[in-house]
Amino acid sequence: MKDYYQILGISRAASEAEIKKAYRALAHKHHPDKGGDEKKFKEINEAYQILSDKEKRAQYDKFGRAFEGGAGFEPGFDTGFSWGKFGEDFDFAQSKGFEFDFGDLSDLMEDFFGAGFGPAGRKKDLKRGKNIEVELEISLQDVLKGREKEIILEKFVSCSRCQGMGGEPGTKVKECFSCRGTGQVQQIRRTPFGSFTRATICPECGGEGFKSEKPCNVCKGEGRVKKEERIKIFIPAGADTNQLIKVEGKGDAGKQGGKPGDLYVRIFVRQHPTFKRKGDDLYVKIQISLTQAALGDEIEISTLEGTKILLKVPSGTESGKVLRISGKGIPHFTGYGRGNMYMELIIKTPKKLTEKQKELLEELKEEGI
Repeated sequence: MKDYYQILGISRAASEAEIKKAYRALAHKHHPDKGGDEKKFKEINEAYQILSDKEKRAQYDKFGRAFEGGAGFEPGFDTGFSWGKFGEDFDFAQSKGFEFDFGDLSDLMEDFFGAGFGPAGRKKDLKRGKNIEVELEISLQDVLKGREKEIILEKFVSCSRCQGMGGEPGTKVKECFSCRGTGQVQQIRRTPFGSFTRATICPECGGEGFKSEKPCNVCKGEGRVKKEERIKIFIPAGADTNQLIKVEGKGDAGKQGGKPGDLYVRIFVRQHPTFKRKGDDLYVKIQISLTQAALGDEIEISTLEGTKILLKVPSGTESGKVLRISGKGIPHFTGYGRGNMYMELIIKTPKKLTEKQKELLEELKEEGI
């Protein structure tokens, strides 16, 4: 005997809401139109038909499947649509040469399974301005301290004449003729399986339910215009290439007073001619002479900030030796501490020697050096 509770993945004490939620999730996952298993889909429908009905559930809990009423699942649409007859209706429609839009059927499925496709969400999306992403190139020195940069961006800004509302100043706001002030219009879709009615955002007023008697002469009723805007962007210390910085509300202005989008700034750090960055550490190559490597020395080097520091070269240094100075790298993005600076010592071999230098090197050669 099939265990309907196990098929839906719920306990025997599950509430009606829990049964409905489990069914919607499983039916959405296993629907044949979405590549699911048809047999599994039928089992899910059968289980839901029984467990969603109080009387049938009570009989099932008491007698199992040994009672009448376990066939023919109908989810309860007032339209008369029956999942139990879905396959038969579809085959019949095809045999009669019907052609219909599967996009409409897909929309109906999304509504039935609760995919967040409601008018409230659409209204928000229609009004809200788009997000914008731009690239900003900075130098490696720029990331040593938090600093402000200014960019010039062409985008939609709120119309100054109508203050973003879309109507000529002083004109009255009237009820939308299309939706009669509701912000929604009814849309009827006809398929071989029946007619379906759904509410959608009114295209005339954008879901507001009202509109100005006379559209703004500047923005033509949209509430926004294209214009260049100077925007200041704060670059935190330690920022790195491909890092996104969000500037809230600085994307495109929304239509007719809608919420503006956001601005995303993608950072690109230029390569430095001397210093190489790896994470928050800096790497630099320092050339030293043969005598400095052999005898040791104290040399002056520059940091990324441009300050001078003394570096002690140990005697007997070999080419390629790496020395470290703590806290002289890139500031951590968290705001606490800095990376390190690593210096690779490269012994520079002289290409042109004076007679004196040659004599001295010959003497060193005789000494076995």
